[in-house]
Amino acid sequence: MSSRRYHRAFGVYGICIKDSKLLAIYKNGGPYINRYDLPGGSLKEGEGLSEAMRREFFEETGLKIEIEENIGVIDFKLPWLWKYFTDVHHIAVYYSVNVVGGQLNIPEQFEGQDSLGASWLSEEDASIDNASPLVLKTFDWLNSKTLGIDTVTYEDWIVLKK
Repeated sequence: MSSRRYHRAFGVYGICIKDSKLLAIYKNGGPYINRYDLPGGSLKEGEGLSEAMRREFFEETGLKIEIEENIGVIDFKLPWLWKYFTDVHHIAVYYSVNVVGGQLNIPEQFEGQDSLGASWLSEEDASIDNASPLVLKTFDWLNSKTLGIDTVTYEDWIVLKK
């Protein structure tokens, strides 16, 4: 049996709903490339969770938010060949958020920016072929109001090419 090497990713992610649709970004990098994902991402050195949530959401969407609630934490494991890693272990803190200002725009592109812009996504339009595990779990949560406690594992995850 081959040994797996996991890259641990930790981030904060905002769930923003309007007219039964989820605000999602379109990824241009990482294991969710060419898929819809939640606005959010990693913390900068010394940055708090809520501070990072507001910053990442604005950087990726152009929208200013208020955080309504910390929904919980869930983690995902899936294959991703990157550097010397074979898989990613993605730990995600979910927040429900409300828009309080700004306007949707194409985000400034800089090193580390992996959003090509945001749009409103309906549950019917989201699938494993075009959405990240975070988006799929969000629609589960909207229907059940629980994230669950078990790690979500995708053994057959396919990273889409550029």
